[in-house]
Amino acid sequence: MFKKAAFILVSVVAGVSCNQADHQNTSEQKSNQEHKKTLFSSECITEAEVVAAQEEWGAGIVKIGKAYSEGGDHKQAAIAHIQNLYGYDFSSVLFKPTLASEEQFRATFDAALSYFVGGNETYQEDKGFALAPYTKVRWENSGIINNSCTMAIAMGNYYFTKTDGEEVKVEYTLGYIKDAAGKLRIVVHKSALPYRPE
Repeated sequence: MFKKAAFILVSVVAGVSCNQADHQNTSEQKSNQEHKKTLFSSECITEAEVVAAQEEWGAGIVKIGKAYSEGGDHKQAAIAHIQNLYGYDFSSVLFKPTLASEEQFRATFDAALSYFVGGNETYQEDKGFALAPYTKVRWENSGIINNSCTMAIAMGNYYFTKTDGEEVKVEYTLGYIKDAAGKLRIVVHKSALPYRPE
């Protein structure tokens, strides 16, 4: 009788503990969902928004290089560029820049900033990609997929025009989300120079 009562008591306590844990997990999930709702838009991303975001990104790269060439605050221009266009404040960001071979993946804001303007001892290979400078960035999308509504993926080539008029062709894949204010944010950015057979 005592053993049976003890078993029932343990079962009840375990059941209460499980119910509390389930309730806590459910509460955390609801809290996370509410938090996401405040950060992200539920509106679908359009192709026109992706194209506009690409143009804005290109203009930002030109602006950083121009500030550097004219003795302006190129670092602040790069900070504004990343804060305005990337999702580091909203999500994880998968960023693999073109000219990175030792520290290829830039998961933090500081790592991305180093790639654009250099000057970070942690990333000694970085010379400051955006300091070239470039006078123009031209985009050719191979395609844009936005059928998942809250995320869009674009892939294609972008062409960076140097001051002597030469264009540098680079391949890209970009993933976008939309924040609560309706602004597209880059959360995936992979770019590479085209393959050249030996």
